[in-house]
Amino acid sequence: MDQQKYDNLKLGERGAIISIVAYIVLSIIKLIVGYTADSAALRADGLNNTTDIIASIAVLVGLRISRRPADDDHKYGHWKSETIASMVASFIMMAVGLQVLIDTISTLFEGKQESPDIVAAYVGMGSAIVMYFVYRYNRNLSRKIDSKAVMAAAKDNLSDAWVSIGTTVGIIGSQFGMPWLDVVTAIIVGFLICKTAWDIFSEASHELSDGFDEHKLKMYEDVIYDLDGVKGIKSIKGRNYGNNEVVDVVILVNSQLNVHQAHDIATKVEDTLTDEYGVYDIHVHIEPE
Repeated sequence: MDQQKYDNLKLGERGAIISIVAYIVLSIIKLIVGYTADSAALRADGLNNTTDIIASIAVLVGLRISRRPADDDHKYGHWKSETIASMVASFIMMAVGLQVLIDTISTLFEGKQESPDIVAAYVGMGSAIVMYFVYRYNRNLSRKIDSKAVMAAAKDNLSDAWVSIGTTVGIIGSQFGMPWLDVVTAIIVGFLICKTAWDIFSEASHELSDGFDEHKLKMYEDVIYDLDGVKGIKSIKGRNYGNNEVVDVVILVNSQLNVHQAHDIATKVEDTLTDEYGVYDIHVHIEPE
């Protein structure tokens, strides 16, 4: 099972690398055209893609470190490295998002009188199309290898496509006597960068502090309780090692059972959660009813 997960992590690196290449090319084009065409919205979109480069690199590094097997001072493996990398990326994204807001709002107060060159709109629409295809690739890859990290990257790709569409609309709208619309669109992009950073931070901090979906935990509790031989559940807890779920449960069994019979019940609990629900590791403690 471990080897399959390691292989999936390696395969997931493809999605991160494709995202990095796409973001590098698009951010360079957007920033160059954004400055030459005098489009605040396209510049903000380009800076948004630079944060995506950092986030994708963090995912790539996290995936590679997570593939390392357990060692002397990491007995549980390196699965959480991916989550740590995501949190670092969220800090960088928030800093860039705030800088975009500060610079763009300053431009708005200065009073922007000229509309950007229409070529900026073509770049924005072309970027949206590219990011949509990158999203489709990463979405299909995440489903194939069952990776939350790659799926998160895919959702980020899709949000970037929508941001580029919004940038294009703002630039085109500014051509019709509303040059301020380009700046307003840039402000919206800045807020979207900050929101994405906050969402990544919230999810990463939740996992690193051993937070777990309470509804999923209740479902696991019901499944265990319905198994033959389980008379009750004293406690159940869950946590995540990267994309891997770990469940700790204390079950009550008939006090007249011998060690072998009680062990069989514990094995049944482990096999059910592993085979039917994909739980990575289950720690079962047995107590007499």
